[in-house]
Amino acid sequence: MVVGIGADGWDGLSSAAQQAVSRSRVLMGSRRQLDLVPGEFERVAWPSPLVPALPELFEKYRDVCVLASGDPMFHGIGTTLVRLLGDRVTVLPHPSSVSLACARLGWALNEVEVVSLVARSADLLRPVLTPGQRVLVLGGDPATVAALAGDITVLEQLGGPAERVYPWSGQDADPLCVIAIESGGSALSRVPGLPDDVYESDGQLTKREVRAISLSRLAPLPGQLLWDVGAGSGSIAIEWARTHPTCRAIAVEQSVERAERIAGNAASLGVPGVEVHIGRAPDALEGLEKPDAIFIGGGVTVPGVLQACWDALAAGGRLVVNAVTLESEAVVAQWYARLGGDLVRISVNRGSSVGKFTGWRPHMPVTTWSVTK
Repeated sequence: MVVGIGADGWDGLSSAAQQAVSRSRVLMGSRRQLDLVPGEFERVAWPSPLVPALPELFEKYRDVCVLASGDPMFHGIGTTLVRLLGDRVTVLPHPSSVSLACARLGWALNEVEVVSLVARSADLLRPVLTPGQRVLVLGGDPATVAALAGDITVLEQLGGPAERVYPWSGQDADPLCVIAIESGGSALSRVPGLPDDVYESDGQLTKREVRAISLSRLAPLPGQLLWDVGAGSGSIAIEWARTHPTCRAIAVEQSVERAERIAGNAASLGVPGVEVHIGRAPDALEGLEKPDAIFIGGGVTVPGVLQACWDALAAGGRLVVNAVTLESEAVVAQWYARLGGDLVRISVNRGSSVGKFTGWRPHMPVTTWSVTK
């Protein structure tokens, strides 16, 4: 049994939740949550780290009621326990802190973006700080959030006797708080094809127009994993990850300097979870989690790279390769003849000044091969 409990404690529980707790012999939860419940129970405070200890805890104890903050299935322990224990888990939710915050602020819950920063980087806020977007932050430090978002509102101890809602101006906040943002922020879209100048680069960068086309062929879907092989500045991996919070990417790059640059670009563009793997393909691909899609932006002429990438894909996986040189085009042509797919040549011309006039300056054409396994 998992019971959600709020800052209003025992008195705020429904009669069904109170009965469920009272029937249990063992209570598990944080020390703060355990102190909210009266009565004689064996009380087990969560150890740290928590998740690795859970199997042993539930082998040792029976007739357990787990206390969770608010709605256990919303960024809560309930989802972890269901994954671990399956249908042995019954959940009785309490209103979440997000529901309570929206009620206090008069915000429509279905129109609010929610970001959890519990044990996570504040850089995750960057993609959602767009003009007109209302955002609620869980587990964040007000000073860190304000440095990214500007003016914020802090909502403390929601639903409890010590509840406070106030514009933050530098004071200490209660750890049990939600942070509300309603401001302008960045105008960077989640649609692939960000301006080239948002990236730190030494020139190894898939240019904006080609990047947008390449990502359309990679077709990111929620929860899927990309390998970006020969990642350069990391733009393909980063924009894949930006399309949805559950999209993941591994950038493979042999240069230590470029790998560090990829990590910096990923953080500044709001996807610090992009994993950077330093090494030379194909050897660097061994042991990596199998991907749903692979992009090869560099190193396609290295023996074994294309074969290793193709072998790593499961049925339905997508492979996209960009070729600029004659040598890389020759490799792509051989594989296209063998496997088919789609072959496109992209030529981009950008307007620039020619004296007092404007003319076209061509970029090197790029051959893009895409194929589904």
